[in-house]
Amino acid sequence: MKKIFLAVLLSVGTAGAWAQQNEKIQIGQKAPELILDNPSGKKLELSSIYKDRIVLLDFWASWCGPCRRANPRLVALYDRYKDKEFKTAKKGFTIVSVSLDNNKDAWKKAIAADSLRWEHHMVDPGGWYAKAAEEYGVGFIPQAFLIGPDGKVIAKYDFAERAEPDLQKMLK
Repeated sequence: MKKIFLAVLLSVGTAGAWAQQNEKIQIGQKAPELILDNPSGKKLELSSIYKDRIVLLDFWASWCGPCRRANPRLVALYDRYKDKEFKTAKKGFTIVSVSLDNNKDAWKKAIAADSLRWEHHMVDPGGWYAKAAEEYGVGFIPQAFLIGPDGKVIAKYDFAERAEPDLQKMLK
């Protein structure tokens, strides 16, 4: 009986519903600003990255198994869309990864090991109590938000690669 219940639970895609349950961030609202360190210790501002660009803001951590298993799909998504032209985004598409790691060395190693080749990586070392996680209502990872060039949230996802249908609609 337990096996049947588990199969039914998995088949309805409960993980996808969790992203929709994030009530902190609403579609159409301005994305909260994030100013966090990159791997070199330089501060990155989310608002300067999304200007004229579509951004997939991906929350993850090096210690998160589902995040690490999803990273190859995220890299493939990046490779498919990084050079595409979009209707409303002069500078195209990129990913901004926000890590909840409190171990910066493990974070940097995971970026290299998983070949996360986009240039925008941020860390908020507070773990589940990180200000970035609080601002975005992140209660589980992975979790992602698609942000338009105007800084407004277009969509939210449990796994970042689920943004592909939305990205397709925005292509020129």
